[in-house]
Amino acid sequence: MAVNRRTDRPVEDERIVQWTAKSGGPLAMEYTGCTFTGCDFASVKLTGRRFTECVFEGCNLTLANVSGTTFNSVTFRECKLTGVRFDEADTFLFTAVFERCVMERTVLTGMKLPKQEFQECRMKEADLSGCDLTGAHFDRCDLEGALFERTNLSKADLTTAYNFRIDPEQNKLTKTRFAASGIAGLLAKYDIIIE
Repeated sequence: MAVNRRTDRPVEDERIVQWTAKSGGPLAMEYTGCTFTGCDFASVKLTGRRFTECVFEGCNLTLANVSGTTFNSVTFRECKLTGVRFDEADTFLFTAVFERCVMERTVLTGMKLPKQEFQECRMKEADLSGCDLTGAHFDRCDLEGALFERTNLSKADLTTAYNFRIDPEQNKLTKTRFAASGIAGLLAKYDIIIE
């Protein structure tokens, strides 16, 4: 459906399919309980908008501007989130689940994300520095080149995550769970050979 309406009225419980900046019309400032399917928000300015209990399915948000945007109880499923700066969003109410998303070069710097769920996400070169990821779960996530620096990973579960390099001296790893196969990612800075 096209979203041709006044942008000052909240939108509730609607399914918005294949919206694009060229053909979809203006976006409302507030969405509650809506599902966005196959929408293209690439490089779109979403500044200051509020998404509450919304689901994004198969959407492209590459380089979307989310400065001051509220994501409260939002699910991103099979979305492309490359280069999104979630650290510039409204972090006060930020709660999101990421399922099978491409999160390459996504920035989450300094965010408080306890018990955060990342499921089968490709997080190559994502910036997780300074994050509080206490109790987070990285279920089958590719973390190649992801930046962990001053990151709190206490009680986090990385048993099925792979391709990560985490310096135990630069991050908090109290009771963090790793598979035996992931030990090499903790010792990479020492340039040793593990057989």
